[in-house]
Amino acid sequence: MFTGLIEERGRVGAFERSKSGYRLVVEATRVLEGLEQGDSIAIDGCCLTGVEWTEDTISFDLLEETVRCTHFGDLVAGMEVNLERSLRYGGKMGGHFVSGHIDTVGTVTVFEQREDVYLEISIPQMFERYLISKGSIAIDGISLTVAELCEGGFAVCLIPHTLAVTTINGYTVGRRVNLEFDLLGKYV
Repeated sequence: MFTGLIEERGRVGAFERSKSGYRLVVEATRVLEGLEQGDSIAIDGCCLTGVEWTEDTISFDLLEETVRCTHFGDLVAGMEVNLERSLRYGGKMGGHFVSGHIDTVGTVTVFEQREDVYLEISIPQMFERYLISKGSIAIDGISLTVAELCEGGFAVCLIPHTLAVTTINGYTVGRRVNLEFDLLGKYV
């Protein structure tokens, strides 16, 4: 379980096919503090298990299914990713409940300055029923609020802090992003 509050931006060191699937190596600092074997870390919102680490990298094994259901097939060395450690008992609960299970991949269709910084994302039609006006959504693991429902997707507005501490500021039209819809809304 996560909150969608990004702790740091990491950098992809390597993403390669392995004998048993894929191996992702991420350069990081903060999320490595106190790391124990088997701990979960959300990489762009996807819950992954750390299997090996050094003082400045962590490695994850990914299955074909994980790559198929996320934007991870687009990862290349040097690309920045959002990182968050799993929620700890007694820890702060900001953001919203994020399971780390990606529902689908969306595509950035608009990213521009309006009255606010406006980001619009298209989604597969079958997922539109999970969108809730003013509900929560995790975009690449970032806890955000749906500002408006659009034909074929939704939009969010971004505050300067989010732009400064996450990978969102580097988005361009056409970029694919991991999406997890409001957990409580899905159950309802």
